[in-house]
Amino acid sequence: MEGAGRMKTLTRLFAAQPTATLAAGGSGEEGGGAAARAPGAAALRSAPAPRAELRAELRVHGLAHAFARDEVLSGIHFRVRAGEVVALVGPSGCGKTTLLHLAAGLLTVQEGQVDNGFASTAFMFQQPRLLPWKTALDNIALGLKAAGVARAERDFRARELALRLGLAYRDLEKFPHQLSGGMQSRVALARALVLAPELLLLDEPFSALDVGLREELYRLLLAHQAERGMGVLMITHDLMEAVRLSDAILVMAPEPGRIVCRFELDRPAGQRDDAWVYHHTAELLQTPAVRESFGLPPAVAGAAFAEPFPAAGRGVSGLRLVTSAPRVAVPGGKRCGA
Repeated sequence: MEGAGRMKTLTRLFAAQPTATLAAGGSGEEGGGAAARAPGAAALRSAPAPRAELRAELRVHGLAHAFARDEVLSGIHFRVRAGEVVALVGPSGCGKTTLLHLAAGLLTVQEGQVDNGFASTAFMFQQPRLLPWKTALDNIALGLKAAGVARAERDFRARELALRLGLAYRDLEKFPHQLSGGMQSRVALARALVLAPELLLLDEPFSALDVGLREELYRLLLAHQAERGMGVLMITHDLMEAVRLSDAILVMAPEPGRIVCRFELDRPAGQRDDAWVYHHTAELLQTPAVRESFGLPPAVAGAAFAEPFPAAGRGVSGLRLVTSAPRVAVPGGKRCGA
């Protein structure tokens, strides 16, 4: 998708407009769905904000993609349901961002299909990408403006959510260059959440933050997600972040990018303490599929968690291996899979 088409899609993501099916040979059309909703003024003045329909889901089937002769993705299958947080984990260069852009409609699907059954979708990029000539408040309200919300209403909604995310009144009148990196990240998160999307796409937006601010934004995101039943698809190379936030972890291997296994976590994200997260991150890191995907040598014999996971469907601690791809030879002699 290029030029005007790409700009239209970006505007739709910022405005949380209805999304539809993207398939090979077409860029998709906007389907019917709920109008953009926000958890600010409307929610405070009337009934609680509506939750995403439980039947809504993002389904990716047989997805493959290439840039010229470089095969980036192959045989991608997964789905994200309403109320579920799914993390795509893999090393740099395995195609995570390309996959997220295909799911968002920022790239044209070449092979396979992307079915987005959510009424509205928003995207939070790796960088805040704030407009430098607009104040923090106007940046947060950007999508509401694109959706045609009146000035007074969108300012009210943007201000209410910004305050909930830890921004002060004085911060809202500042321009991006006057904000710290952490404040810019809060503004970017508020810009996405104020649209009340049913599906939120996250492209490693917390990777550059210090541990304290990152944990605070984790809590704010999870609280908002639980309140609204929002579906979340996030990409990360940080295993601890995936264990901290997600209900399911999809492990990707490179050359070409593909999903080699899926893990599910049995404890709700809001109930995971630091010890649980550290323990299960270490456990995940010792599994053969994860180590091979990240180019790590086999786990040392006798080390904790060095034994491979049992057959798919059997539980181990708080992690459960649900599906595992067969070992597949790839160019250069690398082998990936469980």
